Amino acid sequence: MATVVLFHSVYGLRPAVHSAADRLRDAGHEVHTPDLFKGRTADTVEEGMALKDEIGRDELLMRAVTATGPLSDRGLVYAGFSLGGSVAQNLALADAKARGLLLFHGTSDIAEDAAVDELPVQLHVADPDPFEPHDWLNAWYLRMRRAGADVEVFPYAGAGHLFTDAALDDYDEEAAERAWRTALGFLDTL
Repeated sequence: MATVVLFHSVYGLRPAVHSAADRLRDAGHEVHTPDLFKGRTADTVEEGMALKDEIGRDELLMRAVTATGPLSDRGLVYAGFSLGGSVAQNLALADAKARGLLLFHGTSDIAEDAAVDELPVQLHVADPDPFEPHDWLNAWYLRMRRAGADVEVFPYAGAGHLFTDAALDDYDEEAAERAWRTALGFLDTL
């Protein structure tokens, strides 16, 4: 089974992330959930974005690298929700030993010189998604493919941005269950 590092969204390390980690553990995977906000959480997207901006992108990435560095020789699957997906993507593209990248609700910019060797990537995203518009996703997909990733994108029509989080208004039970079934199948192939 896989060793998964699961990064939280701008809401911080909340019960939804622990529930997701438990779901992955129940399927036999080893799961780590780094707390990039060091115990702080947000009640709204706006609070979370302010917290993210206060910490800063470079510091968040350094915290993520610090958390994953001791594990990277295992061949990690990097995973994350929204902001956490962005962090996971950055780390996976920089880790030659990465076994996979599992993204829920979020992506990130891709460096022009990014290169991976057929890295398996799966993205689960609302359709439409205010944070991941179609033109962005199309360009992201093409850049990931050009970098050498083997990418699958699963859109969920009518779902909210963080549709897997049962504590939020975005939650869509049917879409969430479909996403988890697909994601667990993906992890079983790695």
